[in-house]
Amino acid sequence: MYSPETKTITTERLILRLYKISDAQRVCELCNNYNIYKSTLTLPYPYPIESALAWIPTHYENFVNDRLYELAVTDKATGELFGAISLTNNQRYKNGEIAYWIGEEYWGNGYATEALKALIDFAFLEKGYHRVWGRFFASNPSSGKVMQKVGMVKEGVQVEHIIKDGEFHDLVLYGILNYAN
Repeated sequence: MYSPETKTITTERLILRLYKISDAQRVCELCNNYNIYKSTLTLPYPYPIESALAWIPTHYENFVNDRLYELAVTDKATGELFGAISLTNNQRYKNGEIAYWIGEEYWGNGYATEALKALIDFAFLEKGYHRVWGRFFASNPSSGKVMQKVGMVKEGVQVEHIIKDGEFHDLVLYGILNYAN
């Protein structure tokens, strides 16, 4: 459930909220992991604290100006930070791209699936999107399983679309349409 007052999305186990500067150290700890880096498009490795400190302050303005919704994935009971999820807002075409990462120590608990389902609901119910889409490295099929669990379908493969660490990588494209809109 979305709360416009607090700019949070609440699920059964999670609160998706704007990041705070006080999250920077934990973001740095979670992102300083090669297994996270190799499956993300833009995270640097190693991940310096300066990256988190520069990234976090942009979120509020992007959110309130309906450009980009970048949210911390946190435990509803304890507030513990598990990862991140984001949604771009392409207002002209009524769609947006999702992206997410969960700290490796939290993999396998369904947090990415629960957060993604909530963000898609936010896109369709609150923002009136017609389509949500996402891409993942072909070498990371677990991300595709998350997308499948929330009803997204494979739309294609962007062959050798990204160069990372000197090698070209395929990206797999998934999407979901809002038939109620």
